Amino acid sequence: MNRLPTSSATSGGADRVRRAARLGLASLAVLLAACGIIPYGFAGGGLPPHVKTIAVLPFDNETSSPELQRELFELLRRELHSRLGLRDASESRANAIVRGTISRYETDVPIAYSADPRQATSARRKLQVTVDIEIVDQVTGKTLWKQGALASEGEYAERDEPAGRRQALTKLVNRVIEGAQSQW
Repeated sequence: MNRLPTSSATSGGADRVRRAARLGLASLAVLLAACGIIPYGFAGGGLPPHVKTIAVLPFDNETSSPELQRELFELLRRELHSRLGLRDASESRANAIVRGTISRYETDVPIAYSADPRQATSARRKLQVTVDIEIVDQVTGKTLWKQGALASEGEYAERDEPAGRRQALTKLVNRVIEGAQSQW
């Protein structure tokens, strides 16, 4: 069996070069981050640094569905806290507030029908929720994000409107958080 000669000096030199290269790259990254050339972290999900607390106000509800206001309020509050790391505060003490109006809630839009031609019942339905929403920085007085006529849809099986409403509200809250983060 032929073996290639190994030199501990050769492999040791390569290890030193790799270590020096890693150290050099790490030093360069720290230097660029310190100079502000590359970001080195995120604070508060992209919020201005002073926004640490938020108050979600109950939305005005122009629809005939009273549970919609409570469900949107609870979901929006929970997601803003968990996804953006904000603490809950009263309106007078919060750094930012979320307020809005539920302007439309349309249900029972049929989207799929039974395969049996003798029955004219729909198997799936769709609903739509539309809101006007605004997030205001109470420290500076500036509107951080605002969207009018923000609409979201949900699908549900016959007689299961709450499932469709949860789906539509979840999509709506996701769009609010994504839109707000992209604007800050």
